[in-house]
Amino acid sequence: MVVVVVAVVGLLGAFVFTSATATAFACTTIDTVQPSASGELGQVQPDMGQTHVGRGDKVTYPVCPPASGKHVNAPPYGPIPAKFYGPDDTAIPQGWIHNLEHGGLVLLYSCDKGACDAAAQEQLQAFYANFPSSPICGVPPGSISPVVARFEQMPTRYAAMVWDRVLYLDELDSAKVLDFFNRYAERLDSEGNWLAPPEPQCAAPSPSPSAEESPSAEASPSSAASPSASTPPSPAVEPQPSPSPS
Repeated sequence: MVVVVVAVVGLLGAFVFTSATATAFACTTIDTVQPSASGELGQVQPDMGQTHVGRGDKVTYPVCPPASGKHVNAPPYGPIPAKFYGPDDTAIPQGWIHNLEHGGLVLLYSCDKGACDAAAQEQLQAFYANFPSSPICGVPPGSISPVVARFEQMPTRYAAMVWDRVLYLDELDSAKVLDFFNRYAERLDSEGNWLAPPEPQCAAPSPSPSAEESPSAEASPSSAASPSASTPPSPAVEPQPSPSPS
């Protein structure tokens, strides 16, 4: 009898979530998992733009889960508050894509694929509770990252996302997700040019002297995402602790 009640409650929760999101967005296709390039984490997703839409506008994304695309520019509807969203909470792409645009991390989980049992939910909450500041701008946790939310239109149980890049996981590996965030959320190339995100929360730091003087000092993807790979931002341009309104 208890099993039947739990099953009914689970089905009801899925119906509520589906009803709340069904009219908000649509997906043309579900992304496929690709092998990571040598030395890289996750996969690049073709950019789908960054056009602003109004609250309530339905958006059809060419690929889901979308790591870019049309989104709302009206806090707190986009960017949305960086927090843990439970299985019955509504958090749609039009909101959290704006977090990605500012250099945030979004971690999605699928109830349909088994990420809503008690153990999985505790692991997700622990990930949120222990999230660090961003690697270069030092944006504190709870500002734009992390958004932990349910999403069903994806190929795996979990998907960690930064702008234009996705790491698909069948099991939640918190250390790998943090490595992914540190490498790609706020990223410089070997010449100190921003590679992502479109709207960083601080000025790009200057390349370190060693990187300028020695070709052998070119930064790897992992070192490029680390504060040690570049000098801190100038005191005249301090990191902003909260997302800009655009």
